[in-house]
Amino acid sequence: MGSSDKRGPRTRSVVIATTILVLGIAPFGIAATGDALREGVRNGTATKETEIVSSNGTGYTTRQSNKSTTGGGAIYGCRSTAGGSAANPPKNPCIRANNLSTGFAFEFNAVGAESAGLITVGAGGDAKKPFTTNATGVATGLNADRVDGVEAAALKTRWLLVNEAGQIEEQSGGFTILDAYQTNQNVYIDSGASLEGKGLQATIALQNKIDTSGDGTADINFDGEVSVARCQTVAVECAPANSKTVNAFVFSARDSNGDATNGTTIPRKRVYVQITE
Repeated sequence: MGSSDKRGPRTRSVVIATTILVLGIAPFGIAATGDALREGVRNGTATKETEIVSSNGTGYTTRQSNKSTTGGGAIYGCRSTAGGSAANPPKNPCIRANNLSTGFAFEFNAVGAESAGLITVGAGGDAKKPFTTNATGVATGLNADRVDGVEAAALKTRWLLVNEAGQIEEQSGGFTILDAYQTNQNVYIDSGASLEGKGLQATIALQNKIDTSGDGTADINFDGEVSVARCQTVAVECAPANSKTVNAFVFSARDSNGDATNGTTIPRKRVYVQITE
């Protein structure tokens, strides 16, 4: 053995073990494009798309699951800016599910008592859209609280039924009589809210034949006509002082020949009014 090779068996063993350890550690210390994914640590930054393709005909290609009660099955983040697919280069979303056939592209399921999930856009508000779609069909089970910026409660049709005496017989709520056949042969009503931008419709309410003369002869009192309008518009100036507001409207019931009802020779009509918000 020459002078250059005077190391004993123990020294040579240490050198060989150190070499093996270095070779074994190197792949786990640096993860570059092409390396295997490492569990429990941050992997290196990839510069190319990673594809996982399978022909699994019975299940999913990949599955991520966290069995702890704190949740956290998967998280995806990106830095995509505005512009969408029309930009050059395209501004891709952080997640895209693309079904190349005719089935579902996504499915969400939750068994809890609360909502299935949460969609937030910046600070929120009417200028932010939770999502957009080109589908115009009815979404089964979707319950919208607002339509065209209007609360659902405001979309309900309000109504009232006024009898022959000018009294409210039934109503959805909020209506009061201001003047009934006192100033003139019309009925003026406060709706309880502004009627600007609202639609009004009035019809003669159907009723059975009645005997108004007391001679046992039934008089027909379900024919005639009625007109309705908001007060204080460019077309209508209401007469009673208390009806000169944006909350008020007037209706005028007439006989079939156009004569105003007077409660004697021309019986008054029961009138049904609807307000579309």
